[in-house]
Amino acid sequence: MDSLFTNLASTSALGLNEIATRLLVALFFGALVAVVYRLSHGRSQDEAWVLTTTLVLLAVLIAMVSMVIGDSVARAFGLVGALSIVRFRTVVDDTRDTAFVMFAVIVGMAAGTGLFLAPLIGVPAVAAVALLMNQFPKPVKKLTKTTAIIEVRQALGDAAVASVGRVIEKYTIQYRIERTSTSKQGAALDVVYSVQMKDAEMLLPLVSELNRTEGVQNVDGRLTKNDS
Repeated sequence: MDSLFTNLASTSALGLNEIATRLLVALFFGALVAVVYRLSHGRSQDEAWVLTTTLVLLAVLIAMVSMVIGDSVARAFGLVGALSIVRFRTVVDDTRDTAFVMFAVIVGMAAGTGLFLAPLIGVPAVAAVALLMNQFPKPVKKLTKTTAIIEVRQALGDAAVASVGRVIEKYTIQYRIERTSTSKQGAALDVVYSVQMKDAEMLLPLVSELNRTEGVQNVDGRLTKNDS
């Protein structure tokens, strides 16, 4: 076994001690990147755990790749060809996540090539900027105002009107009655509501629940406009 490690060390451009040192440095700085990510993002533990562990592993893997490639152009092109078959389907919700992935890649590359001074200076600098930017107030997303017209044919009586009103309140921000008229020779009441939806996708469940409401005979709903 000792002769095996001796042969491996002699055929490698780097010694075993140098390889171990670079991997440990990559692990250390990758962990620092993960810590900065957690502190600057302020996400819940469950949401941030996956990417946090990925950042640490990514830094170590990139360090290994950098040592494998070394100064060989052929190895670099071979590695690009091998990795080109990999396809990732995960959608990045926050563009800052992409920045931290690049951060881990750069740190791992620096550790793998033995340029320890770059992450030693760069990690605190990037951490300071990330934490500072996190202190600025986050812009409040403006809600989209989606309006719709709901036409309901319902039985006469206060009970039916109240039931319809309670259902509409569940799915809307506000509503008002635009027009009322009788139908079926006075046996039913047609009411047209103008509503401001909480979300455009809530129109279908609103119409479905209204249709199941006691006293409702027919429901017609349509979106009118979106005001950004």
